Amino acid sequence: MVPLRSPFTTAWPILLLAAVAGCEVEKSETPLSPSIAGPIAGVEITAPRPVEPAQGTKLKFSQQPVRLLIENAATNGVRPLSYTFELASDSAFQTKVFARSGVTPGADGKTSVTIEKLDIGRGYYWRARAEDGANTGPYVTVAFEILPQPALGVPTLVSPINNERVGSARPTFTFGGSSKNAAVGTVTYELQVAVDAAFAQVVASGLLTDPSAQVTFVPPNDLPGNRQHYWRVRASDGETTSAWAGTQTFLTPAAAPTPTPTPNPGGGPCNSSNPEAIVACERAKFGHMSHGQMFSFVQAVTKSLNRNGIGGGPFGILRKQSGTNCNGYSCDVVCAGQGGGQRQYDVLGDIDGAQTPGWGLIQGSIRVDVCEIQ
Repeated sequence: MVPLRSPFTTAWPILLLAAVAGCEVEKSETPLSPSIAGPIAGVEITAPRPVEPAQGTKLKFSQQPVRLLIENAATNGVRPLSYTFELASDSAFQTKVFARSGVTPGADGKTSVTIEKLDIGRGYYWRARAEDGANTGPYVTVAFEILPQPALGVPTLVSPINNERVGSARPTFTFGGSSKNAAVGTVTYELQVAVDAAFAQVVASGLLTDPSAQVTFVPPNDLPGNRQHYWRVRASDGETTSAWAGTQTFLTPAAAPTPTPTPNPGGGPCNSSNPEAIVACERAKFGHMSHGQMFSFVQAVTKSLNRNGIGGGPFGILRKQSGTNCNGYSCDVVCAGQGGGQRQYDVLGDIDGAQTPGWGLIQGSIRVDVCEIQ
């Protein structure tokens, strides 16, 4: 007997083949269908371009939260893209500290995610890629670092110290540079010198950028002579500033005495439009003068004043018969005019001491004597 065959027995394989063929048609003709599994042939997705943090960036410890920002990728497919971001403490991404997938692209051509807090003082790696649900673009990896909290040491004062007396009115100050960590930038040192411990009277200061282990500074001006001085230094990179180094003291040398003019009786004529310069020139022709030499000095001054046409002249020597006098004339005064209109000028200070030259109109009431024009 020939067994009966169901009419569906032969049709079942045909229906199965038709269903399979139908699925293939749907995958190839409807790329937006969510039922697609695996890459779509011919679709390419580019790598997004990392924007921040850029390769090798060193972020300050305070620059948190950290934003991972990319320029969006491109695709020749029709499916919409989303992004995956990952951050790890190793370049192989075995130790991930952040990961997020399915990130919707930003509307301005850039996409970002924010990480609220990361450990400081260490390096990180981050990467991002684009995907459309069937195809995946390549990752691009970026390394960056979050710096530790900045640490900037106090400079060390080397010399002069301990109230030593220096040999120059412009001493060389030496101090040790500050220690610092990677979070501190280029260091500038501020040095101050004062004549009081509160540094209210600063007499010299300087700013120095010097990476040396020891830094030196010479003030641009002479410091006051024979006085105690105070000095200090601090360091700064513009954001982080150290404390002032402990104040040190020193003594400046005694002020140099005013040189005594050397005798120069054969010196040339004293010519100038400045009467004070003429007086100083004539004074330099003598050493410490006797009263007779003072008379010759005052006489020479008046002649040089007149020869150079100094305003207020003509000038003469002032007759003086009583009191201290030099050959019957004033030892230190030249005159101009007679009677109530007479003017007198002091040209020599401390006639029995330093005998310093000068030029000063004597103010107030004066004893009028005969002015002998020279």
